[in-house]
Amino acid sequence: MRIGIDCRLWSETGVGRYIGNLVQELQILDKKNNYVLFALPKDCNEIKIKNSKFKIVRTDIKWHTLDEQIRFPQVLNQENLDLMHFPYFSVPIFYSRPFVVTIHDLIVNHFPTGHASTLPNSVYGLKLLAYKFVLAQAARKAKKIIAVSNATKEEVIDHLGVNVQRVVVTYEGVSEEILNSKSQISNKSQNTKSEILNTRYFLYVGNAYPHKNLDRLLEAFSSLDSDISLILVGKEDYFYKRLKENVRKMESIKNVSFFQDIGDKELSGLYQNAKALILPSLMEGFGLPALEAMANNCLVLASDIPSLKEVCGDAAIYFDPYNASNIMEKMKEVYSNDAYYYSDKKKKGLERVKNFSWKKTAEKTLKVYESCISL
Repeated sequence: MRIGIDCRLWSETGVGRYIGNLVQELQILDKKNNYVLFALPKDCNEIKIKNSKFKIVRTDIKWHTLDEQIRFPQVLNQENLDLMHFPYFSVPIFYSRPFVVTIHDLIVNHFPTGHASTLPNSVYGLKLLAYKFVLAQAARKAKKIIAVSNATKEEVIDHLGVNVQRVVVTYEGVSEEILNSKSQISNKSQNTKSEILNTRYFLYVGNAYPHKNLDRLLEAFSSLDSDISLILVGKEDYFYKRLKENVRKMESIKNVSFFQDIGDKELSGLYQNAKALILPSLMEGFGLPALEAMANNCLVLASDIPSLKEVCGDAAIYFDPYNASNIMEKMKEVYSNDAYYYSDKKKKGLERVKNFSWKKTAEKTLKVYESCISL
């Protein structure tokens, strides 16, 4: 087969990590099929080719644009692909050759609020309609749909009317850099390394979109009568800048730090030294930070939602994400007990991590590719 993979989101958080690890493992696993990776010019040098069956096509076309809908199909057709993999829902509606699509979540379907956009409400409304149309077309035309969790699979079936036989679950994994990293923290943040290692803190890892529920997390944290800190790790963008400004204006909030642009080794160090990772999301497709935290022997405090329970099982402590008082109570409980008190939870987390790997993701994805050729 000649298989294409859309790698234009290579540098993005979340989906980018999924694409990068999938491509890396497929290069190790598959010596038979040929692969064409479509990447933005700025990412081409970042993609390491270690398998002669793989090649990169520079594709200067951003996602969510008219160019994506009009020019991208032309670029794809030039490569005469047997199958195309779109690892994100943004599929050109005029692309007519066989493809599979990965749907990570349907969060926008549940939280269609202009607060999650920098655009004027009228423009955002049009983009939301376009999103739903593109997503519906992708789900209808795809040979197979890959979902990153059973929770997402059920969402896809319920909301997009897809036959259950067309949806395959492939869990995400933990990268080798995260698994094998020793504790390392640099001085790229507001605190020095020594200060961080000697400070008790809760950790949040992810973006600052509204469904992440960070306002409620900050409300809960501000109610804690303690000297513990809160560290938020994410990409420096409009939403994090807005959150920083809000924190600056809140007199009741102390000891909050923001870390941006840190590597896997630094992230591992933050996990390993945290009192707990806290994930207050109202909805998630998978919950990769929870998996990474458990791999680093870090306790997980998480929203009582299907996807996070699917990943963490009985290895996490759960709270009601709509109740700031309940979040605060769980944080206070963790803060008040020593590390040994939760050693059983951490041990269970280390065991659960063994069920997830990017190698397994690649193996199941390759089976999806092969199954599509006979359809």
